[in-house]
Amino acid sequence: MADPMTPPVAAADFLQAAGWGGAQILPLAGDASFRRYFRVQHDARRAVLMDAPPPQEDVGPFLAIARHLTAVGFRAPSILAEDRATGLLLIEDLGDARMRETIDDNPSLELPLYEAAVDLLAVLQAHPPADLPPYDMPVLQREAGLLTEWFCPAAGLDVDLAAYAAAWDEVLPQVDVAEVTVLRDYHAENIMLLEDGALGLLDFQDALAGHRAYDLVSLLQDARRDVPEAVEVAMLDRFCTATGAGADFRPDYAILGAQRNAKIVGIFTRLWKRDGKPRYLDLLPRVWRYLDRDLAHPSLAPVAAWFDANIPHDKRGTITP
Repeated sequence: MADPMTPPVAAADFLQAAGWGGAQILPLAGDASFRRYFRVQHDARRAVLMDAPPPQEDVGPFLAIARHLTAVGFRAPSILAEDRATGLLLIEDLGDARMRETIDDNPSLELPLYEAAVDLLAVLQAHPPADLPPYDMPVLQREAGLLTEWFCPAAGLDVDLAAYAAAWDEVLPQVDVAEVTVLRDYHAENIMLLEDGALGLLDFQDALAGHRAYDLVSLLQDARRDVPEAVEVAMLDRFCTATGAGADFRPDYAILGAQRNAKIVGIFTRLWKRDGKPRYLDLLPRVWRYLDRDLAHPSLAPVAAWFDANIPHDKRGTITP
């Protein structure tokens, strides 16, 4: 994986062609993929350079969903320049005020910011979904399997793989497959607070058309920060009121919560084991707490029984490298 501090070789020519020749390129951030981000400064102008190197990454989905979100009135970064062959994009800089750090610095803003984030989600889902692949049962089942593929071997657990898949096959069809745009990583580190009071959206390139509960789970069962259970309950109520979600929504929320958290346990283990990023292991205990809470819902009884038979509670946490 490329050094996160070093701009890609093609950056200078790309910026020159985009009218940003001679700009200063400063490291900004990396993420859990091969993508890297740099802040580009040229006199009074400022933008973000995204490096999404092919073949590991494809900027096409990011461009498509960014333009869709902008077209229906949301604040995704505008596209200033693109080169799909090199995987370089120059995009609008939405600033440094992330929801996560803003709440950390001023806890009194936690509730109003989560209210705003929930309200944005409700409005987004009122629009017809973007032209996206479906977030269907095969995808959900494959993602849930990341836990047994990566976490269980790393934790030294010999588990019943067939029974795991069978348990999810029993539970997942309960979920109503109503389709909305699902951003898939909608949480406090991907929501920017803009100067005009709007919320800016990041990290949506993996969007699919799926169930309305998924992004709410992503927001309220945040793998990277503790969301108080009282806030989660209040925001669930707020979302259901705003969207008219019925009685079947809360079981769906629990099922997709368990599926997402099982997936994240697997992904975070993979980021350590395969990609050399051990810092993600520190996040596992929080994700396991969410997962155990979701498994307590009656609709997840077959999956909960599998966990009880295969993964002891003292193994449901981090892994010692």
